[in-house]
Amino acid sequence: MTRKPLTWFVVAVLAAGVGFGLYWFAPWRLFTDTTVREALTVPEATTAVEPGASSAAPAAPAAAVVVARGTFVTHEHDTSGSVRVVRLADGTHRLEIEGLDTSDGPDLRVWLTDQAVVAGKAGWQVFDDGRYVELGKLKGNKGDQVYAIPASADLTTLRSVTIWCKRFSVSFGAAQLA
Repeated sequence: MTRKPLTWFVVAVLAAGVGFGLYWFAPWRLFTDTTVREALTVPEATTAVEPGASSAAPAAPAAAVVVARGTFVTHEHDTSGSVRVVRLADGTHRLEIEGLDTSDGPDLRVWLTDQAVVAGKAGWQVFDDGRYVELGKLKGNKGDQVYAIPASADLTTLRSVTIWCKRFSVSFGAAQLA
């Protein structure tokens, strides 16, 4: 049986298929965790900025303030933790994720989006339907992390945060900003 060319061809195709499947799905990531402990801002105050309202302050604050916050809901994978948008004293904004706990996955990104958060399976794939700003690769699937928000991001229209799996176009979890 091992002398037949067809046998070797089938073995080669199966080996290539298994190799590609391992690369694409990265099943070992179900069992790995990366914990990040970045320093979060200690804001002096919280301001209420409703979605659709201007996030521009008449004068730069003397200290950091929270302008929006939210709590993660689970989508494709169990996800918990909270997010907040902080305006720093210099007028720049950053997204802070606190107490994140989700699954590790291939090609995970942090997105600010204009989509509403819908709980359950209906909300898994809506975030790439509209506008989004990618803040970077997810630094770790557990812990506290900080992402700079570009000055060009319109925080009056971006109303949610998602942990987005770019490879499979699915949200692991998302938080509505309020």
